[in-house]
Amino acid sequence: MDEDIERGRARADTVLVELVGRLTLDQKVALLTGEDFWSLPAVPEIGLRRILLSDGPAGVRGTTWDERDPSLLFPNPTALAATWDVGPVRRAGALMGAQARDKGVGWHLAPNVNLHRSPLGGRHFECYSEDPVLTATIAAAFVDGVQSAGVASTVKHFVANESETERMTYDAEIDETTLREVYLPPFEAAVRAGAWSVMAAYNSVGGVSMTDNGALINGVLKDGYGFDGVVVSDWFATRSTAASANAGLDVVMPGPQGPWGEALVAAVRKGEVEESVVDDKVLRVLLLADRTGFLDGSEPLPPVTTPDDAAAQLREIAARAMVVLRNEEVNGSPLLPLDPWSVQRVAVIGPNAEHLTAQGGGSAHVNPAHVVSPLTGLTKALGSMVRVEYAQGVVTQRLLPPLSPGSASDPDTGHAGLRVDFIDPAGDVLGSEVRQASRFVFMGGLPAGTAGIRVRADVAITAAGNHQFSVSGVGAFRLVIGDNAPMKIMLSPSAGGDLAEGLVRPPEHRVDVEIEPGTVRIEVVAQIDPELPVAMFGLNHAAPGPSEDELFAAAVAAARAADVAIVVVGTTDEVESEGFDRTDLKLPGRQDELVAAVAAVNARTIVVVNAGAPVEMPWRASVPAVLWAWFPGQEGGSAIADAVTGAVEPGGRLPTTFPTNADEVPVLSTRPVDGKIVYGEGTMFGYRGYEKAGVVPAYPFGHGLGYTTWEYEDITAAVTAAGDVELAVRVRNTGSRIGREVVQIYLADCGDRPEPRRLVGFGSTLAAPNEIATVPITVPARVLARWDAARGAWCSRGGVRELIAARSAWDARLRTRVEMVAS
Repeated sequence: MDEDIERGRARADTVLVELVGRLTLDQKVALLTGEDFWSLPAVPEIGLRRILLSDGPAGVRGTTWDERDPSLLFPNPTALAATWDVGPVRRAGALMGAQARDKGVGWHLAPNVNLHRSPLGGRHFECYSEDPVLTATIAAAFVDGVQSAGVASTVKHFVANESETERMTYDAEIDETTLREVYLPPFEAAVRAGAWSVMAAYNSVGGVSMTDNGALINGVLKDGYGFDGVVVSDWFATRSTAASANAGLDVVMPGPQGPWGEALVAAVRKGEVEESVVDDKVLRVLLLADRTGFLDGSEPLPPVTTPDDAAAQLREIAARAMVVLRNEEVNGSPLLPLDPWSVQRVAVIGPNAEHLTAQGGGSAHVNPAHVVSPLTGLTKALGSMVRVEYAQGVVTQRLLPPLSPGSASDPDTGHAGLRVDFIDPAGDVLGSEVRQASRFVFMGGLPAGTAGIRVRADVAITAAGNHQFSVSGVGAFRLVIGDNAPMKIMLSPSAGGDLAEGLVRPPEHRVDVEIEPGTVRIEVVAQIDPELPVAMFGLNHAAPGPSEDELFAAAVAAARAADVAIVVVGTTDEVESEGFDRTDLKLPGRQDELVAAVAAVNARTIVVVNAGAPVEMPWRASVPAVLWAWFPGQEGGSAIADAVTGAVEPGGRLPTTFPTNADEVPVLSTRPVDGKIVYGEGTMFGYRGYEKAGVVPAYPFGHGLGYTTWEYEDITAAVTAAGDVELAVRVRNTGSRIGREVVQIYLADCGDRPEPRRLVGFGSTLAAPNEIATVPITVPARVLARWDAARGAWCSRGGVRELIAARSAWDARLRTRVEMVAS
């Protein structure tokens, strides 16, 4: 990447500078605010084309939020980090880059490198890990992958953005040493890897909004790290004109409204902002456009497109990332992997088995062409000779299910789907479309003059009885069901809710209707605010069905009759999402009760947990096998089947600590107090916080059993002239299957300042049964250094340091000592 940076700077010093000089002040400023929600404007006079931006970390959504523009849905970022392997992470990044190119997107808003400070964080699933070294390594590989396709990667959210509660306004109070040693290294690593963009967060640090924070944007990011890319605001994060411009922010999103525009032009003319500051921002935008092929005369981009085997690649990455948390022997051998030939009847239980939570909520959401359920994947993998019986067991969704397009037809044509009309204040239709989904997101792009969005459908009713219909969303609605009188509905967000919460955790209004079999006409009209042409709402329906007690009893009966019970439990995108934090670590609904009941009647119970962030598992000691599947993306059901049957070793290791219960978590609360979040724990959160408190977690950072066993035989270490430590760890596969081992290196301080160990490096190997492998690991001198706030520099403490080769933060295997030179 260093050559790319130098080549880009050389071009910026010549051609791009000349292009900036050809623009008027008004043209330059216009280029620095979005043309709309998802683009920067074109400037044909200098050969600049419109640049499209797109979320997000789990795929490339594009500029729309609906089923007509499907995207590949990847395993969630925490799952990628769970591989502890830059290979599949870079491959995932390259696939996202290819998807972006296919969609005409040049600017990708990922990765999210904020840390897992608290497991309650709403976007925990969207971030990599609780450790800065692991996060930095994974982030750098991801950035490299995306940008190999000629697409800009955006590292976010700069910085100390570990909470969703009051996220637009809270102030992070964090000391400089902690900021430098823990929260900034992932950003630095991504910039050193060549990232072309960084996103400034909503929150403040040290009392200064991040979009206004010149000490961190100009001082640390641009001057300190040599960042030559674009600093873009989070959406609606910018609140000032001169302050944000002078702080180093380069682009305000979205547009066209915002605090810059004419106000920034006036600020320059009044001398509050130097025009050279504006010129630097434009130069950075042009450099990004040049790197991504949106500027005339740019070097040709690599010829990439989404490969035909993309789905197979996602399936393999998802299975590899899964973590075997527990695998006890049953009748003399571990229950996992499950041999299909050893069973005749399998009960697949749980709501997530049929409706996989493939992704979390919020801006990371994409619309895949399909999602493979665990029930489908397991049924196929077990084969036709095994009888698979499904039982839902419990209900976990807060909202009614979306109205199925398969049961709906367009009233105007009779064809499948729902008719969507855009209407003006008089009720005249400005435009119309047919949709194959019943939950809608419109962020701009509505016909001019739209005052309402009307959705109509004729719904086929096959069962007589009490049917429930609902509208979910935020705003004013008019609902008509059959011949009933129109209902006027006002749905308001929760106190403190923002735009994202309205999308992922909307309020709902339900209506009970007694209906006979036949067809019923449904119509809903959502009012539109002309000042904010955004609408997010859903039309939902539930047919008569068994009670939850009946569902529960049926699941237990199925488990009792089966040779093996596979219970798929988990969270939902209403639990883990952008826009709000979790309130506890419990599985929603009666899932804990369901697992306990199934385990009581079937000793061969496998629990698959479909969640992005830790949950309490009070039943974990009563079941022989627990597989953590994350939010595994569109191929998740097939990947779960591969992991359960051993077609792929689920060789993931936890990138975050899993507590026994919420009370033992070192840092739990994500709620500001008087508008402030105090990072008073310093570096002592996650696995370091557990060690300091002497609390043994349910499953430690780095834990993962895989499907074989390992013996650590030897470790050597040597310090280079540059101060790096080069280690070699010899391991032996002592099991009966080929497997992958992740060797983790922790630093344990010796002497007068002992403190909890910290991860400083890792490496992995693949080995056959009884095969010996040597894993080389280099620990850079910088990773071993500490920040000296008084000197404002990184310093290495001399003396003897102990390095530990381990299988997890709590499973040390070998130790060695090295003599370090002070600096």
